Amino acid sequence: MKILKIQALRGPNIWSVQRKKLIQMRLDLEEMEQFPTNKIEGFRERIEAMFPTMIEHRCSEGTRGGFFSRIERGTWMGHVIEHIALEIQTLAGMETGFGRTRETKTPGTYNVVFSYTEENVGLFAAESAVAIAEALIAGTPYDVDADIQKMREIRERVRLGPSTGSIVDEAVARDIPWIRLGTNSLVQLGYGVNQMRFQATITCKTSNIAVDIACNKEETKRMLDLASIPVASGSICVDEDDLQSTIKKIGYPIVLKPLDGNHGKGASINVTNYEDAVAGLAYAQKYSRRVIVEKFITGYDFRVLVIDNKLVAAAKREPAHVKGDGKQTIQQLIDETNKDPRRGYGHENVLTQIDVDRDTTDLLDKLGYTLETVPKEDEIVYLKSTANLSTGGTSIDVTDMMHPENIFLCERISRVIGLDVCGVDIMAENLTQPLKENGGCILEVNAAPGFRMHLAPSEGLPRNVAAPVIDMLYPPGKPSRIPIIAVTGTNGKTTTTRLLAHIVKNNGFKVGFTTSDGIYVQNHMMEKGDTTGPISAEYILKDPTVEFAVLETARGGILRAGLGFSRCDIAVVTNIQEDHLGLNDIDTLDDLARVKSTVARSVKKDGWVILNAEDEYCLKIAKEVNCNIAYFSMTEDNPTIQQFAKEGKIVAVYENGFITIKKGEWKIRIERATHVPLTLGGKAKFMIANVLAATLASYLWGFKTEDISLSLQTFIPSAAQTPGRMNIFEFKKFKVLIDFAHNPSGYKGVEEYLSSVEATKKIGIIAGVGDRRDEDIRECATIAARMFDHIIIRQEKHLRGRTEEEIIGLILEGIAASGRNVTHEIITKEVEAIKHAINSAEEGSFITALSDVITNAIDIVQEYLDKENEENLI
Repeated sequence: MKILKIQALRGPNIWSVQRKKLIQMRLDLEEMEQFPTNKIEGFRERIEAMFPTMIEHRCSEGTRGGFFSRIERGTWMGHVIEHIALEIQTLAGMETGFGRTRETKTPGTYNVVFSYTEENVGLFAAESAVAIAEALIAGTPYDVDADIQKMREIRERVRLGPSTGSIVDEAVARDIPWIRLGTNSLVQLGYGVNQMRFQATITCKTSNIAVDIACNKEETKRMLDLASIPVASGSICVDEDDLQSTIKKIGYPIVLKPLDGNHGKGASINVTNYEDAVAGLAYAQKYSRRVIVEKFITGYDFRVLVIDNKLVAAAKREPAHVKGDGKQTIQQLIDETNKDPRRGYGHENVLTQIDVDRDTTDLLDKLGYTLETVPKEDEIVYLKSTANLSTGGTSIDVTDMMHPENIFLCERISRVIGLDVCGVDIMAENLTQPLKENGGCILEVNAAPGFRMHLAPSEGLPRNVAAPVIDMLYPPGKPSRIPIIAVTGTNGKTTTTRLLAHIVKNNGFKVGFTTSDGIYVQNHMMEKGDTTGPISAEYILKDPTVEFAVLETARGGILRAGLGFSRCDIAVVTNIQEDHLGLNDIDTLDDLARVKSTVARSVKKDGWVILNAEDEYCLKIAKEVNCNIAYFSMTEDNPTIQQFAKEGKIVAVYENGFITIKKGEWKIRIERATHVPLTLGGKAKFMIANVLAATLASYLWGFKTEDISLSLQTFIPSAAQTPGRMNIFEFKKFKVLIDFAHNPSGYKGVEEYLSSVEATKKIGIIAGVGDRRDEDIRECATIAARMFDHIIIRQEKHLRGRTEEEIIGLILEGIAASGRNVTHEIITKEVEAIKHAINSAEEGSFITALSDVITNAIDIVQEYLDKENEENLI
């Protein structure tokens, strides 16, 4: 078997708009296409022995053990690999269960699709599943456990931490979208101007000054002391002289910890002699030159969490430890403790496995113990000097046991330091009594406190401490999203997108939009190029200045990675025409419609999908959506339009020369088409269709009809405003039209316009695109022969696997098939072809360059026009 391609779909996609995280693997079964599982001796027994837990895979049978039944009856290896990929992720602690396997148009080649929780793990699982299947087929040993451990390691390297993950989960539960910014824990919640950012438990509302104070233990202690909050006595030491002086002042036992440390790194506790104190100083100075030395306070270690100045949780923490039984060694007790199913690798479970490190050996040395020592029965042996969960510590929830005075104290501390998310470390016998009564004190105040001990304590009630964070960032009434209009289809996407962005901007919004020529924010081009995929959409949604997004959404990005947004408010499907067929398993218009329908199916339930009533494939898409539907049409007589009118629904039609919104029998005439510059005096019928789509979307969003009308009148088609979309350059003796038409439907639109153009000679400059079907290249050439008197063939770019001669040959066949006596010449370089056409143009000629390299063509023609204008001024 051979893996041809693996890709991660990160947004709504052709397989599912709900399940946004899918791996799609294109797999050639090669000779295994001839060997379903029932023809592979012993396969059922081997896979069941390797994965007994697959008994829970119900598969299409819908019953327990259904997948094994399918294997018994015979199923293809692509289907088996799908299930293996899901199972090994689950065994690695990432439970997931959606999968699809479908044969492509190429016999023996399948798309194997399965869900993932961590993208890098999913990509690894795809390759691992194939390798495991090959071993099962051959009956050779395979170390599945090694792959599962590797997946765990990948997950720990790339996953969001437990605190960050909990906030993201809470946001998702409240329907707040999120975007991971980079590979660390920096996360954006919401879109555009409504975004909020956080990293771990530091939010965009966290004061930088407060973080600096919390990180400076000396400053923290000083401020708390001045606020009459109990703190441990001690001072800062940088050398042994300071250490001696401090010990003399406060006495033993003491605690030493780095001034700028965190997570318990470099700390030594309950130090009772000078030799150990010197060693502790050296240990702490590995992390910070300045070391805080304090009186060791006896009692228990508590962590109190305060969010938005309100106490939300409290936990009693215990360092990693084992309890002796008088029989087993310390190492054996550690191994036994690590077998607890609640303990896992990294952050995968409630508790973390206990690892032996220098801190462990130091603590054992102080007791005169080694890992081979057998502790007495019920003897507690501490293995870490701090109670961090990440080093194997445990936590017990004590939130409901806190004395009101201690609650007041902790909430006051958060205000004194100024932290919106604040962790207060307390040493005391208990929290049920006021600290001033039981002698407890504040040890530290932490910025970015971990949530894990509260989310999943080893004992006591779990606390949803992420909820107050979201409450603080998004209080009731504050939106997290911005309006999104997504535009897809075959032809007219860019023009419709730009017109919609113009209407939105004229209504006072700061608009961001993506097109096939660039990313724009408030008409400023931010990035140049074909930007119609998910990365470009995300670019707009990440921009903190954008209030409204209009996103051109093309097939390529959908197939490559899914949509760049979780859902949209309005989707526009302009039409479904023959283009890009024969690529990426999209061979028919039904296939293409399925891709485009992803956008329509992503519309929110109370949103709108706007469809072309004259396009049969748009009508099919209407049956798949779960939202409001509105249609546009070039005629009132369209059956779908008439049916909608009877039902009192909203449509947009071109009637009696007007762009009209119709609801039932009522008509609102927005503007006469001849007054809309984009329609070129009403002659460009396909532009009228684009105007109808944009007008209907604007109206349904809620813009006033008079504002829409004004926007239609002020949107001037030009090389700057609509590059490559019916750009006309008027020379003194002739005219030049540049358009992006590159498929039969686009050529027909230009043909219809040219039929109304008077000219002494119509000259066309055309080319073929190598990855189009033969019949598409021929048909474009046939249409060109119908509308031009003379054709210039050029073919320097977009060969895409073909030779120049092969494409030109297909164009010549198409010209011949027209039956017209059309002259032609071949000038392969686009620049030379355009220059030749302009230099040899007769008076009254109309030159049309159907160019797939718009910028070059526009620059060349503009250069000639500027030169002519300069000469006229002389």
